[in-house]
Amino acid sequence: MALGQEKTKILGDFLKSRRERMKPAPADVVGRFGRRRTPGLRREEVAQLAGVSITWYTWLEQGRVTTTSREVIESIGRALQLSPEEHHHLLHLANYGAEGNTIRHAEQLDPLLQSIIDQLHYPAIIANHRTEVLAFNRMASEIIADFDAVPAAQRVMARLIFMDPRLRGQLVNWKAFAEYTVGRLRSSYDQTVGDPWFEPFVREMCEKDEDFRTLWRLHHVQQKKAIHYTLDHPGAGRLHFQLISFAAINGDPNLHCCVFTPEPGTDTEQTLAHWPI
Repeated sequence: MALGQEKTKILGDFLKSRRERMKPAPADVVGRFGRRRTPGLRREEVAQLAGVSITWYTWLEQGRVTTTSREVIESIGRALQLSPEEHHHLLHLANYGAEGNTIRHAEQLDPLLQSIIDQLHYPAIIANHRTEVLAFNRMASEIIADFDAVPAAQRVMARLIFMDPRLRGQLVNWKAFAEYTVGRLRSSYDQTVGDPWFEPFVREMCEKDEDFRTLWRLHHVQQKKAIHYTLDHPGAGRLHFQLISFAAINGDPNLHCCVFTPEPGTDTEQTLAHWPI
């Protein structure tokens, strides 16, 4: 499938997923098209709310529309009641967002970046849009996950969150963090058409983990943001972090640094200051 066709298909799949998750409201469009047999809104209802023809909107969901005006895309987004993150994602899929950037691999990482995170006394990692961990400091390997013991090819946060029994068992708010992780991965997957890494990775994860498969099929998207990370560490006890991301390292939007920053009002800062205990 050509890249343009693949992107229009992704756009259509995303719109369909947002339409199906909507709960029919007592608006005057509801009930005009006969008895409801499917979850969410019908295509006819979205088309009417957005002010477009039913045929055209059907083609859009089927990936048969190659160009769409921003005005129409915005109208469809309002009809589907998209969140700010979903709205950003929709604009990108419709080619009204930032252009894709060249993918950097682990061997291209500036060694000075490793030096920077090595100086932090908080756990810190540098990852890319695939959630591949390209660099990590000692605290990250001792507190978050044993990155040193994980082969480089499998050192992927989206994999570890689901497939590493130790990390999954210790992460207190695993469900919320898993949802965030899959949402971030879905955003990158949809917006990086043509990256051959994603398809086999997602297929493998869906085959091996039911929770990942369920979350992936929801088509939820997430932008980078601060998120709570609570860990029951076997040596340090309960640790409370806020995961802070610094994006676009050296101008590359595919690279970001994640610093596990102690939550104010907890004893996590003091615990790390005396680590190892």
